Parts: sequence; structure tokens; C-alpha cells
Amino acid sequence: MESSMTDLRHFQHGDLPEGFRDLLIGVHADAYADAMDAPFNQRFPWFVDHWTAREGFSCVVAYDGDEPTGFAYGAPLAPGREWWRSTDYQPNNGYTSTYAVSEVMVRPRWRKRGISVRLHEALLKERTEHLATLLVDVTHPKVQALYESWGYAKVGEQRPFADSPLYAVMLKNLRG
Repeated sequence: MESSMTDLRHFQHGDLPEGFRDLLIGVHADAYADAMDAPFNQRFPWFVDHWTAREGFSCVVAYDGDEPTGFAYGAPLAPGREWWRSTDYQPNNGYTSTYAVSEVMVRPRWRKRGISVRLHEALLKERTEHLATLLVDVTHPKVQALYESWGYAKVGEQRPFADSPLYAVMLKNLRG
């Protein structure tokens, strides 16, 4: 398991290979196969285009041989546009630069093997921002607990789009 599951490949804005968009959309379609009739999930290609076009976009894709098993991606948020701004959270020590972890997903066949934590760690390893933030559907307490075990804390809730779920806004200090 360990050797074939840890093939992680890094990608950056402006250096994305042919077919990268389709790779992300394909993994998402498998990961959310039982919920693809939800209009919000059907908009995933728009989110891929939105995030991959952002300056500072970075992505880590896990492979089992040539088969993509999952990915994690995100990008820095513009000052004043951080997701935690809608909450009561006040950053300590002036830490405000924030990297948004937009997606962490693993295809069902490869779940419960530690791939998501390896993707997440690889995604954040080289980040220079003070904070990492992500959103978790409030109806998924096990996922929230997983992120808490990775050092995140819930600082509030928000619904970023009218048709999106209500999300817990989670924050992690990347400076220790």
C-alpha cells in the first residue's frame, strides 16, 4: 500500500498539463457519484476553472500507478477576503495571510488509507501564509473531527452560495 499510494505530484498555476481539468472533474465525479444530481455538485467544473485560474493556485494529486486516487488544491485569499472574516475570529500576532484549502477529496476505492492526510500535508508544506482555512459541510461531523485532528478549529459558519450547504469555517495556524 505505502509505495503505490504515496506517488504525489505537485502542480502550480500557469504550469498545468493538458487534461488536468478533466482529471479533477473525473475524480470529483467518482468521489461524489451518489450526489452528482445535486445542482451544487454539478457546478464543480466552474469551481475548477475559478481556482486553477487564480494566481498562487497549487494542487497535489495522489496516484496509484497511473490512476489518480485523489487531490487537494487551493490558493491564497486576497487580504480582506479571507473566509474567516465573516466570523468572530480575530487573528493573533497579526497573522492574516491566508491560504484557502478549497478541496481535499479521495476516490471511494482508496479511502481510509491515509491518502487525504498526505495530500493535505503535501499541499501545505511549502506555504508561506500564516493561516490555512477550509469549509466543511456542517452535516458531516466526522469530516470536521478529522480536520480538527489535523490542527484546525471551527471559528464560525457560512453559506457562501445560495445553493451551497451551510459550512463550518475552519482555521489552522501554519506558524506553530
